[in-house]
Amino acid sequence: MEKVIVKNFDLNELREYFETIGEKKFRADQVFNWIYNNNISSYHDMLNISKSLRTKLVEETILNVLEVVSLQDSGTGTKKMLLKTHDDKFIESVIIPDEDRRTLCISTQVGCPLDCKFCATGQMGYYRNLSAAEIIEQYLIAERNCDKNITNIVYMGMGEPLVNFDATLKSLKIFTAEEARGLSRQRITVSTSGFPHKIAELAESGLRVKLAFSLHSCFEDIRSEIMPINKKYSLRENVAALKHYAQATGTRITFEYTMLKDINDRNEDIRAIVKLCNSIPSKINIIPYNSIEHTNPDGFSADLKPTPTERIEEFANQLRNRNITVMLRDTRGDDISAACGQLAVKNIKD
Repeated sequence: MEKVIVKNFDLNELREYFETIGEKKFRADQVFNWIYNNNISSYHDMLNISKSLRTKLVEETILNVLEVVSLQDSGTGTKKMLLKTHDDKFIESVIIPDEDRRTLCISTQVGCPLDCKFCATGQMGYYRNLSAAEIIEQYLIAERNCDKNITNIVYMGMGEPLVNFDATLKSLKIFTAEEARGLSRQRITVSTSGFPHKIAELAESGLRVKLAFSLHSCFEDIRSEIMPINKKYSLRENVAALKHYAQATGTRITFEYTMLKDINDRNEDIRAIVKLCNSIPSKINIIPYNSIEHTNPDGFSADLKPTPTERIEEFANQLRNRNITVMLRDTRGDDISAACGQLAVKNIKD
């Protein structure tokens, strides 16, 4: 009999499973509580569960689906986790500490199929989607390796969350469930490169998490060169979906904008961003381009250069002067290839 993975279940599904193995529903509640509220990683430590049930669960289920391979500390306080899956694939997650919060940058795929030219993950290719359990366990492992609780989650690690929609949605439901972590929806952000039909589906899910959209250019031709997915799902289609999301959820869209020298840092880009942001409740997150040389890129990716710091500041100030809400992200973790856009496992087959 194939073992079941308990972290793929929400509480109702876990109760149903326990009934199928001849156990009372409240036993499922106890196990669920041990996993999510006590962060217990062994059935043997679940002290109010009978020894016979613990033995049965060990024999018939899988509790842990990721193995910690290494933890790297950055001089900026950022921590990168390298994790191994059951089928010997590797993913990375990043813990970003701040004064009043600790943010986990979480992965949803092994690699990524979208090939965005500024992103290291796209350079490593795509292997498979992660399960809900593998997404959730990144958070639980992070909490065990952080001196304070993780307060925020951003689905901005390896992969495109909306391509792995079902597992992403299941993990969101478990993270926000009162019986589990009970995380505020305002502390969870899902990032997407642009799948309008899935943006609409997420809007109708009722979760009302924050949504970040990888913009990087307001011009269709330039965005298609930077992000090939734009050739299939245009910016125009995505903006219509984002407007629907903002209206349906009552949230502001965050536009992510990686600054690339002589590509998207021009005055016409400023004017286009102002026009876009004035058409939809939004703010813009300006991100310095972080080198992906550690992936040995070629072609267009190899030619990308960062916009100089002075121009980034001027760019941001010109947007602010036009009443656009701008956040200028610090580069943190680039000394361990953990900054935005740098996640990639060099020797995944090893």
